[in-house]
Amino acid sequence: MRINWGTGIVIGLLLFISFILYLVFNMLTDKKFDHDLVTEEYYKKELLFQQEIDAETRGNELAENISDSRIENGWLIEFPEDLNLDGISGNLNFYRPSNAKLDFDIPLNLESHRIEIADKNLIPGRWNIYIHWEYQGETYLYKKEIVY
Repeated sequence: MRINWGTGIVIGLLLFISFILYLVFNMLTDKKFDHDLVTEEYYKKELLFQQEIDAETRGNELAENISDSRIENGWLIEFPEDLNLDGISGNLNFYRPSNAKLDFDIPLNLESHRIEIADKNLIPGRWNIYIHWEYQGETYLYKKEIVY
């Protein structure tokens, strides 16, 4: 039995469509291809974007802003020495863009101007640090992308 060119084209198209459907099905059901959204409430957060810009600008206008650096056993975040610790409240967020399960928050209950994040909490790779804090009625934001 000979296959003419019309039948060959139909067979080729059916094989191509089957291959594409296999890839789509595989990507939708395989957990290793499960990627997280940047944030769950994207549109809600977008409405507050100008407030974040203003808070970050206020933080950058301080005489001394928050600083951070890698230390031997983790990551160090230092608040300015001239700020009264009792007046600082807020939240420290470590965000892992590649895996939402690794994200963690730390409420700011400062006893010193330094916060040390233990090595066990940070796996190697890219992290985004967000510190939303309030001091004397003003809101501030510190953002930094790091590679640990």
